[in-house]
Amino acid sequence: MSSPIEQALDLLRAGELVGIPTETVYGLAADAANPAAVARIFALKGRPADHPVIIHIAGAAQLQDWAKDIPAAAWQLAEAFWPGPLTLILPRQPHVPDAVTGGQDTVGLRAPSHPVTQELLQRFGGGLAAPSANQFGHVSPTTAQHVADEFGARLRLVLDGGPCLVGVESTIVSLIGERPKLLRPGGVPREAIEAVLGQELEHHTKAKSAGIRTSGLLDSHYAPRTRLITGSFEQLLAEAASREQAGEKVVLLHHQNWSDALPAQPHHQLPGDPVGYARTLYATLREFDTQGFDTLLLEATPAQAAWLAVQDRVSRAAHGRLEN
Repeated sequence: MSSPIEQALDLLRAGELVGIPTETVYGLAADAANPAAVARIFALKGRPADHPVIIHIAGAAQLQDWAKDIPAAAWQLAEAFWPGPLTLILPRQPHVPDAVTGGQDTVGLRAPSHPVTQELLQRFGGGLAAPSANQFGHVSPTTAQHVADEFGARLRLVLDGGPCLVGVESTIVSLIGERPKLLRPGGVPREAIEAVLGQELEHHTKAKSAGIRTSGLLDSHYAPRTRLITGSFEQLLAEAASREQAGEKVVLLHHQNWSDALPAQPHHQLPGDPVGYARTLYATLREFDTQGFDTLLLEATPAQAAWLAVQDRVSRAAHGRLEN
């Protein structure tokens, strides 16, 4: 019997989809050079056709297969952070399908570090279009079971690489134009990128201001189906009491050690450090999304640089925020 990777290669070469593990989140992969295969990603996810997908490659040696007019900064960043959770936006080669780029003149490329997908990419030889393996806008998957829960029998194979080590999506940096732009914070810290480039990144949190469509810039994204509200711990305690009095079932998700103050309140403590928090955030949201709660109350994270990627995901996932 063939190995799971051999099965995956057979499916991908036949234009089918495969769930793949990366260090960030699980991806829904198709042959990036096959527009019909890429279209299957959009159909299964319910993803808007003009929303581009990232191409995953084995490493910098494949950059020129997909991008042209590659600036020195791209080679610097690839050398420093690939394989790893960094996506580069570059001018596309003419042959790159519009299905991948959303019809734009740019393409997003990254080399994931997960050993299973690294082996898959090296044996496949080409690029894999692979957005997160979930319904469009829903919480991203960080285990193979999450992908199976999302798609069931509609996806023939998910390569199980264990839980994702980073837990939030890749950092996206655009190298289009004179100044590099941070389009999405993620697994590689902004400060580390700036140190390599020797200059500050412009930070664009909205697709319109960035002047480019890319993954993860929609205002509402990564969201559980249960209503998610963020605020300070004190605000959430009052909100919980009010909602429970009105007959709602709520749970308080917190990262500081407030357990002694919550003897009767349904609650769950996430890790108090940004790396551990990022690794478990999506799995936590998915877990409590299925437990019959009316509202999830999530404690706001610290306004510090180390929490930037987490803050970005929470702000897009939340249905509301309690103001001071």
